[in-house]
Amino acid sequence: MKEKLQKLGELKREAEMGGGASRIEKQHAKGKLTARERVLLLLDPDSFEEIGQLVRHRSSDFGMEKTRFYGDGVITGYGTVNNRLIYVFAQDFTVFGGSLSETHAEKICKLMDLALKNGAPLIGLNDSGGARIQEGVKSLGGYADIFYRNVRASGVIPQISAIMGPCAGGAVYSPAMTDFTIMVEQSSYMFVTGPNVVKTVTNEEVSAEELGGAMTHASKSGVTHLTAQNDLDCIMQLKKLLSYLPQNCESTPETLAYDLGEEYRPVLKDIVPANANQPYDMRKVIAGIMDTDSFYEVHKSFAENIVVGFARIAGRSVGIVANQPASLAGVLDVDSSRKGARFVRFCDCFNIPLLVLVDVPGFLPGTDQEWSGIITNGAKLLYAFSEAVVPRVTLITRKAYGGAYDVMNSKHIGADMNFAWPSAEIAVMGAKGASEIIFKKEIKAASDPAKKLKEKEAEYAEKFAHPYLAAERGFIDEVIDPAESRRKLIKAFTMLKNKVDQLPRKKHGNIPL
Repeated sequence: MKEKLQKLGELKREAEMGGGASRIEKQHAKGKLTARERVLLLLDPDSFEEIGQLVRHRSSDFGMEKTRFYGDGVITGYGTVNNRLIYVFAQDFTVFGGSLSETHAEKICKLMDLALKNGAPLIGLNDSGGARIQEGVKSLGGYADIFYRNVRASGVIPQISAIMGPCAGGAVYSPAMTDFTIMVEQSSYMFVTGPNVVKTVTNEEVSAEELGGAMTHASKSGVTHLTAQNDLDCIMQLKKLLSYLPQNCESTPETLAYDLGEEYRPVLKDIVPANANQPYDMRKVIAGIMDTDSFYEVHKSFAENIVVGFARIAGRSVGIVANQPASLAGVLDVDSSRKGARFVRFCDCFNIPLLVLVDVPGFLPGTDQEWSGIITNGAKLLYAFSEAVVPRVTLITRKAYGGAYDVMNSKHIGADMNFAWPSAEIAVMGAKGASEIIFKKEIKAASDPAKKLKEKEAEYAEKFAHPYLAAERGFIDEVIDPAESRRKLIKAFTMLKNKVDQLPRKKHGNIPL
């Protein structure tokens, strides 16, 4: 028995070294952590329990039988993050470039099955060159096994992908189906086809960073939700993100201890400019309403005309969807509608209440938007809000025009509580545009058309450019002093914390994809 234990210890030490010390040193030279260091940094001290440490690949083609490293290029196991059960796998680029083999996939699939059965978040630390070409269809089948489990787990447990190295070809589709993706700047990239293939097919010269780097996917494609400066920053962001999320769809996020005090916030009175055409930063409104420094924005660099992220109000985790007047005047377009819809559906999956801050002049006009499908993409956001059964609260700070008023969590599509500031303007369109249509003949017949337009604009604004008609009809529950916003919202979310609502019995809806 003593000899067997000694042999087991030797095997485990060899497995922990992965591809060997020299390769690990090379990783450190590039400023990257090893796969095992990443796992141990993520999890609480002494909490990691590894699964499948002694697994080796079964391939004997192309001389593969001569190099059979323990673990086969992926570390899998479970542990705790802030005393919460978490399942994690980390691909090891020092072993066959982290390529996915049949056994490599089997290890990940076993872990995913455990995470789903036990209702705990799954985190993937991706650093792989793709499928192991020496194994052919077996490695491709391994990817499909993982994809299938991603879909089965979707909406049941949170799934988060960290891209900490290359992620190419079929490897990109698993992260794409998880809930959140974070990429490390300058050391990670994602693409279906690499720069060489692109050059061969389209004659385009492009670097891996330009084609699929962290900033490319953060700002242009929206594939990644977050970026990190380095591996350490990536791990810290993963921990922060987890703090806002529940274990699974049957639980709720942890509520932090909070003592109610003076919740009056005078700073909110001066954020919205008197000039309705002057922009302002909606993040200042968020900061004035939420707990101090609790806002964690996701998808920050993509579709900047809408802001989404997590925050806490009186210790409770909430999801925020807010129009951003500082970018494109806060209009809804194709990208912002998709971005908002995706975030709303995530929050609804995992029992995270929604706060919607509205300052929207409408949908972005133009041929590019129409031809890109603004109709179906705008409908995605409308569908997501209408489908959501979590507590939903809306605050209109300024403009709420046209169909965008309906889409941004209006009372008509199931919002629970709707507030407005006195500066809110709820109408079919802005006063100027409406006056040009309604009073067209009068303006044209006037001796001074410009002066007449201003008169009629003022007349229309006095009648419609305020929240009180909507409040008369019950579409707005209360018109509130901006400084009272935090207190009112705390009370609203407290009142709604035991909300019960269910969708009609069905297999699933058909969101306009």
